[in-house]
Amino acid sequence: MTADFTAQFSEEESAPPAFTLTTGRRRGYHRVAVDTFLESARRSFESGDGDLTSEDVRVASFPLVKEGYDVAEVDSALGRIEDALAARARERTVREKGVEVWVAEARADAQVILDHLAREPKHRFARTGFLTFGYRIDEVDHVADRITGFLRDGAELSAEQVRSAAFRMQRGGYREEQVDALLDATIEVILAVR
Repeated sequence: MTADFTAQFSEEESAPPAFTLTTGRRRGYHRVAVDTFLESARRSFESGDGDLTSEDVRVASFPLVKEGYDVAEVDSALGRIEDALAARARERTVREKGVEVWVAEARADAQVILDHLAREPKHRFARTGFLTFGYRIDEVDHVADRITGFLRDGAELSAEQVRSAAFRMQRGGYREEQVDALLDATIEVILAVR
């Protein structure tokens, strides 16, 4: 029994990593955490049980460690998984409820986002206290204008562009959780209308 375990352990150790590994001072995602999550996602997708949603993939997080998986590569793979799960959910909704219901839901979600972003620039989200850091207001407002252009005027904007939005920090900035929630809702709408 010990020989079997040793052989299995050696086999797993010698398997090539799924993504590029970080080197030097760069940190990457914890390999076992990523591999476990991706295996769970694969099983859920193949079974079609719907246990894993596109939102679950979007909010997945992993510890950063030395010699971990390259963050950009993993995030790109997660984006593709999120897209596939969103497409499956859209197909299921259309099949079960009809295209009219699906379109109505997407429009309602888009309207909620537009209503929120109709606020005056610099006042679109709650702010942190003067001594606390939040997202930089002008950068968030720039992304908010792009989202408005997409939802109202049909301007180009991809889910990947929204996913990769990053903001510097400033004292008295926008509250991160509110901005992040709106970005997540926007991604849902973009994936719904693809």
